[in-house]
Amino acid sequence: MTIEYSENLADEDSIGLLCSKLARCLEHQCENGTIIFPLGGIRVRALRCHEYCIADGQIENAAFLHGTLKIGAGRSEAAKKATGDALFSLIKEHFANAFQVRGLALSLELGEFSEVGTWKHNNLHARLKAAL
Repeated sequence: MTIEYSENLADEDSIGLLCSKLARCLEHQCENGTIIFPLGGIRVRALRCHEYCIADGQIENAAFLHGTLKIGAGRSEAAKKATGDALFSLIKEHFANAFQVRGLALSLELGEFSEVGTWKHNNLHARLKAAL
């Protein structure tokens, strides 16, 4: 998961804390008692945008945060919707106070990719399994 946010949002509630919350949210997503996202595959990163224009361009009055979750193909529509709902609810809750006092655009998109056209080299799954 990648979150992009306007620089003027950096002083709001900790972006690092939000990253941790989003990772834990993904870790706990289940369908029929089965974990949807293996812990070793979860990554959340935040990209601060220094250059941007929001609405009328008055940066002191508007901020944004956009999340993008990219997942491998194969999850059910219900699982994708539940995951998106949980993540977006968490984002809205995290910025509830800021939303009350300033212009704030929050958004989230979920994209699904096929395994063809992606390359991965990851030893995290094996390391986490060995640690148990």
